[in-house]
Amino acid sequence: MSAPVVVTGMGVVAPTGLGAAEHWAATRAGTTRIRQVQRFDPEGYPSRLAGEVSSFVAEEHIPSRLIPQTDHMTRMALTAADWALDDAGVSPEEWPEFDIGVVTASSSGGFEFGQGELRNLWRRGGAFVSAYQSFAWFYAVNTGQISIRHGLRGPSGVLVADQAGGLDAIAQARRLVRRGCRISIAGGVDGSICPWGWVAQLAGGRMSTVADPAQAYRPFAADASGHVPGEGGALLVVEDAESARRRQVPVYGEIAGYAATFDSPAHSGHEPGLRRAIEQALENAGEAPHAVDVVFADAAAVPDLDRAEANAIRKVFGARGVPVTAPKTMTGRLLSGAGSLDVATALLAIRDQVVPPTVNTVPRPEHQLDLILGASREMPVSTALVLARGYGGFNSAMVVRRAGWAGPPEESERSER
Repeated sequence: MSAPVVVTGMGVVAPTGLGAAEHWAATRAGTTRIRQVQRFDPEGYPSRLAGEVSSFVAEEHIPSRLIPQTDHMTRMALTAADWALDDAGVSPEEWPEFDIGVVTASSSGGFEFGQGELRNLWRRGGAFVSAYQSFAWFYAVNTGQISIRHGLRGPSGVLVADQAGGLDAIAQARRLVRRGCRISIAGGVDGSICPWGWVAQLAGGRMSTVADPAQAYRPFAADASGHVPGEGGALLVVEDAESARRRQVPVYGEIAGYAATFDSPAHSGHEPGLRRAIEQALENAGEAPHAVDVVFADAAAVPDLDRAEANAIRKVFGARGVPVTAPKTMTGRLLSGAGSLDVATALLAIRDQVVPPTVNTVPRPEHQLDLILGASREMPVSTALVLARGYGGFNSAMVVRRAGWAGPPEESERSER
């Protein structure tokens, strides 16, 4: 089936802001939120910078009974889901329970909750470990908690593909909608900025150890030395286009194409799989490369990975053949939240015809990228390509474009919500 599937709601919880409007205003302005870690004392660790959602106070957004049983990332995910449903004009209690599903991505589960319970175990004994540990740490917990909170029993699931997971979750939601599920809440919200999660990320060897926030995360630069981690993400309401039309609700855009590939082992000598993911996503969308107005890059800031991404973009679009941006230079890399936040940002760029900038970097000339630097670029944007790669060789590419029907005239023209 290939019926159009669109986005009718978005909930954003990101270092750049709470809610899509706040995030978009900061992102358009090129406001970086990378700074020294506040959630724990980072002294003694080689990396000390992060993009934190510092303004998020869980008690202001979710019922108090959920606080003792949820990790920080799940509280952010529950809030993002609430906002996405409200944005889409969906009150779950008014819908058949099997009409709405949930698909989220996770990179690591509830690290901070698990750290606290492990501390209780070793310091005080097993009797002091919370029963909620049985699910609060688990990869599937965000999907489960969102489903329970809203009484949703539609087809649901969880995908684990590190940074690529957010795109994979949205793509799975598109499949489910095409198979008959009317609405799916989809995307990723992650957060593991705690000592245990920090050590786990450091073990990957890709985190920057630079202390200056303006110099720490410089994708495609000659002195790229790793990324700064972040937390948060976005959840989207993914819906059959005809359903949105019948409901007469505004539409952000269409999930037009998607593909995922996996890299061969490094010693194989084979080309990384990102180019194939891009080409297959374009084919899935029925679009030629020249139809893409902007690419939202994965932006690993690891020289070999930067080179591979630049090569893939250049092979598909030509040297400096398409504008490229990486707004995640303002937030850090959000693990499974990165892809879905980039999709939300791309849809807002299509709505407002302006592409946010990449900050704090200058690309190597040999990459031959038209990287949008320093300030937003006003330009026609109808179609965007979002790229994401996960640790271990995951590659995902998603094409989003202006929908054929954007909603009632008075609604489709509103500038923010």
